[in-house]
Amino acid sequence: MNTDAARALDLDKLFAARLQAARARPYLATALFALHAVASRTVPTMAVDRHWRAYVSPAFVDRTPVAELAGVWVHEVSHLLRDHHGRSDRFAREHGLSGPAERLRMNIAGDCEINDDVFGDGLVQPEGAVLPASLGLPAGELMEDYLRQFRLGPYTQSMAWLDCGSGADGLEREWDLGPDGAHGLSPQERDAVRFRVAQGITARPGNAPKGWRRWAEEAFQPPQPWRELLGAAVRSAACGAGAGDDYSYGRPPRRSAGVPGVVLPSLRRRPPRVSVIIDTSGSVSDAELGSALHEVAAISRAVGGRRDLVTVLPCDAAADVVHPLCRAEGIPLVGGGGTDLRTGFARALRSRPRPDVVVVLTDGQTPWPGARPPCRTVVGLFPRRRASRSWQENNPDYVPDSPPEWARVVHIGSTPAAR
Repeated sequence: MNTDAARALDLDKLFAARLQAARARPYLATALFALHAVASRTVPTMAVDRHWRAYVSPAFVDRTPVAELAGVWVHEVSHLLRDHHGRSDRFAREHGLSGPAERLRMNIAGDCEINDDVFGDGLVQPEGAVLPASLGLPAGELMEDYLRQFRLGPYTQSMAWLDCGSGADGLEREWDLGPDGAHGLSPQERDAVRFRVAQGITARPGNAPKGWRRWAEEAFQPPQPWRELLGAAVRSAACGAGAGDDYSYGRPPRRSAGVPGVVLPSLRRRPPRVSVIIDTSGSVSDAELGSALHEVAAISRAVGGRRDLVTVLPCDAAADVVHPLCRAEGIPLVGGGGTDLRTGFARALRSRPRPDVVVVLTDGQTPWPGARPPCRTVVGLFPRRRASRSWQENNPDYVPDSPPEWARVVHIGSTPAAR
């Protein structure tokens, strides 16, 4: 720390603002007090690096009221908690972006993600705060979403001064002390801070805005590519189905060369038929049912987009009507009682023509068929909850069986990978 600069920095005012920020947002207190303040005359206002140092301009502190400084504290620590530096680096690599101009755009997009719900309820919005509305963009989206919706131009000229540091966009600054500088946090310490903050938010979710609740839910259960896993599992199951079960004279087989003058038919692969069983019992939430309908459309893409080959069967304790897939959102998901997906398997396998692949979307609180079905099976498993009351009436300690070994399992919306 520069001694002259530190002497000029009004630490009492700066730390009073941090205390006010912690009182306004108690779930962020651990993160706010983990930041180490570094005085810097080079920083325009206040900035952070990825090692959890806050670089502060003494002149900025002098001219800014404590109430506004409190909002700046929360804003800057939000960049670090939401990993904007790491996400900016990934976005830049994936899209071939480089240079300070693109990093400024990432800083602006990160500010839009933070500022749409960070102020109010005890926090004053600082002067010049960037909001999605100032770019004509909707609130409530992520940094990556905003990056796809705007470019630098007339709307952003007034934001050219913006610089929240390398902790916001990943680009190192001249004032950064680097990984070996004093008072930086190790990767393990940063993770510990994020974990404590996420715990504080999930413990009392009513006190946190929607954006923070979403962050806390994903902070240590990062979204897995389960949609890709589910699609890959369906494609893998389908690739063996229907192989060589129909003859065609459209293309002669290779063995035709051994019998000149004779036209032999070749085996043709028939596109696989897929039956999707959706668990509509009371233990499956409305949100999970909505997710299931989205996955039905993805399943049709996994088998080449042939919706005529995909049928949908809602099922709780009894199987309902088999629906052809025209539009996923038009399929009525009726149910709400107990769960016995064995009836769904039986109904799907009675269909004519019989499916080559059965996909089951369920929370797993169901008995399973005792024998392996005569087709491939993929299970999309929603996160498990405590068994519903219908399972507890006779045995409160009952735990449903796991999906059978003959099923390919993909955990939907949670960390375990497909087996």
